[in-house]
Amino acid sequence: MRNFDLTPLYRASVGFDRMADVMDRALSADIASYPPYNIEKTGENAYRISIAVAGFGADDLNVEVKDGAVIVSGKKSADEDGRTFLHRGIATRAFERRFTLADHVRVDGASHEDGMLNIDLIREIPEALKPRRIAIAKGVKSVEKLDA
Repeated sequence: MRNFDLTPLYRASVGFDRMADVMDRALSADIASYPPYNIEKTGENAYRISIAVAGFGADDLNVEVKDGAVIVSGKKSADEDGRTFLHRGIATRAFERRFTLADHVRVDGASHEDGMLNIDLIREIPEALKPRRIAIAKGVKSVEKLDA
């Protein structure tokens, strides 16, 4: 994997430090494959993160929003029923998965059903940032100077 030095971006721009931090984290992060997840677009301004959390109950999972990221963690409570496994193919090891959110994206809710944790996201663009049409006036006369 290549390492990129983003220092010139910090020196030559103002206000893009968050984007540079995201790029830096994405380029330097270890790619973990557990638990598997999907990110899907469910509407024009709606998204869903679906994480396969087989073996975890809703009480074993934690979803929080902190510093512009959704942090999902899971820790399975110890099996106290004395079960002995001949084969254990369902991984229930502890995990933490972080998803960086873009500006104006907020978590709308989370649900746990059939071994899947679904986190719904909505992008809410403020009115000031939405495109707007400017009316062009016709026949406007220029301002005339008054003689004093």
